[in-house]
Formats: sequence, structure tokens, C-alpha cells
Amino acid sequence: MLCEVIAEFIAKRYSGKVVEVGIGRYHCVARMLVQKGFKVVATDFEEIEVPDGVEFFVDNIMNPDLRIYRDASLIYSLRPPLELYSYIVSVAKAVDADCLIRPFGNEFATDGKLINYKGERFYLWRR
Repeated sequence: MLCEVIAEFIAKRYSGKVVEVGIGRYHCVARMLVQKGFKVVATDFEEIEVPDGVEFFVDNIMNPDLRIYRDASLIYSLRPPLELYSYIVSVAKAVDADCLIRPFGNEFATDGKLINYKGERFYLWRR
């Protein structure tokens, strides 16, 4: 996965607050977005150390605290399990944000638009 390509795609289309769901230990996109001036919020189901400038919350995307996601222009997730796609998209819809999911492998989302941007592929749902 090319972090700089995904960060570039997001930076060209969004502004303000973005939320990464399930940040885990792979922080490169969040870090690059902070450097580009975004307010980056990240969530995971357990406490995770995140880069400086990233605001972090423990949250379960299957039973989310929508206050964390409000006012975001984009909710995104990098390589989440397929079974979480619908929950991530539902949260984005609930807060009127776009949603971007970068699949782990060859997972297929039936209702998102497949985007191929500079060799990176991901699904996009527009509000």
C-alpha cells in the first residue's frame, strides 16, 4: 500500500476533519494528513499509540460513539476486515461524510465505487 498516494487523493478532495477507523499500528496516512494541515482523528477498539497531532479514541465501530465522527468530511479505513465495511459506511452516512475503504486484499464491496488512483485501489462512498 502506498501511503503517499492515498494521502494525496484525500488531500486533493477533502479538508478539515477526517477520521481513520481502526488505525492499528500503521499510521503513515494519518501522519501525512496531519503534515498537510488536516485535523486527523483516529479510532481503534483498543488503546493504540498514534503519531503527534492525531487525536485518538477507543471506539467500537459496531456500536460507535457518533460524537467522535461528527463534522468529518471523510471517514476512511485502511485494510479493515470485510465484515466491518458496512459498519464503517453506516457511520459515514450517519454523520454525512464520504467514506473511503482501502481493502486488505481482493475483497469486493458491492455498493461502493471502485477507484484506481495512481495504482492504488479503494472503494469510495459519497454522501
